[in-house]
Amino acid sequence: MIWNEGRLTVAEPAAADVAGSDGYFVPSLPVEVHCHGLGDVDFSDFSRMDLKQLNEAARGEGIVCIPTLYLRQERLDDFVVFMREFSQMRDDGTLPYVGAMALEGPLVASFGGTPASSVWAPSREEWAKLASCGPLGLVYLMLSPDALTPGSYVAPSLPAGYPDLEWIVTTLVEAGVRPALGHFTREDPQLGADCVETAIGAAEAADFPGDGVRVITDHLFNEMPLLIKHAFRTSRAKAERDRVIASYDLPSWNLADLHEQIGPVPATIIRAAHAGRITACLNFDGEHVDFAIARRAVELAGPSNMMLMTDRSDTANLGGQHLHREAENSLWYQHEGVVAAGTQPIDKQIANVRSLGVPESDIWHLVSFTAHRTFFPEADLLSKAPERGCFVLGDGKRIAVG
Repeated sequence: MIWNEGRLTVAEPAAADVAGSDGYFVPSLPVEVHCHGLGDVDFSDFSRMDLKQLNEAARGEGIVCIPTLYLRQERLDDFVVFMREFSQMRDDGTLPYVGAMALEGPLVASFGGTPASSVWAPSREEWAKLASCGPLGLVYLMLSPDALTPGSYVAPSLPAGYPDLEWIVTTLVEAGVRPALGHFTREDPQLGADCVETAIGAAEAADFPGDGVRVITDHLFNEMPLLIKHAFRTSRAKAERDRVIASYDLPSWNLADLHEQIGPVPATIIRAAHAGRITACLNFDGEHVDFAIARRAVELAGPSNMMLMTDRSDTANLGGQHLHREAENSLWYQHEGVVAAGTQPIDKQIANVRSLGVPESDIWHLVSFTAHRTFFPEADLLSKAPERGCFVLGDGKRIAVG
């Protein structure tokens, strides 16, 4: 539905250009995918998470929030209990603005900013417990598809007979939990790309109980082997940015040659997204990934195959880590100087995308329509009387309604 000159007109869930108009109506809210904390609550400390308060915070921002948690091994049973409580409240209609839950880890091949305490290799019994949270609203779990390969952090501690990647993916997908592929090693890029294909193939062969895409990703370009420099976060790096980006000749990037242009892992992900086999997630704070690279990735994969993820935390405490800021960007860093999270909320990142000249209809695929199709396909965005949505004014500001 489009808002134009004071009238609502029926259309597919898309958006007219803001320029030259008074604005328009969108029959859905942005979905904040991969959000680590709102207000002063670290979602990973789920015992302190007041779900009603979180719902009100999300309502106040006019978003549907998907909290993303880190999970320590000794808290697995507590997490299952938490998910049962969440499921009951969601089914009761108490949490209309908290759409689902997600986990980052625990099977992680390369740390990045992930807390060490939340990296572990679940047993078959523990995988079954994690999978049991699928019907309760756990919509995705980030795992490293190359976690079982020799270059992985967890590989040396794996016991004999540890389940293979296909078994893990099948167990999750058949319970409705989508694997979110990320945090790759840098030891063997082609092996990492092969593991991506293995994970996608296993998900496609599984008996998925829902609809929508069965595999998503963690941050595209972050924590994976690359042939390019994907971010420019310091004044020294920014001074070289224009020259480096020009040397990449971004318009020449194409699906056929992408392995040689950016590396096997991101190329495999973008090609799979372009084919509709996975949904790729990408941060648009300009600091996780350079804006020009992010925009070209969207053009190659297609906006309907990608979701904007914020990686946002409003608090300096995340998964037991105390974070700090640097003067030259808006990111959170952990004590070893590794990026742990972002700080920019979704409306700031929407404004960033708009400033790149991305068409309004593409923006709403990135921030809402793709997420609904992936996680909440039952939502009827074509309804003549949508339950909620937002007006986007001519200057790009958004007013949530419903």
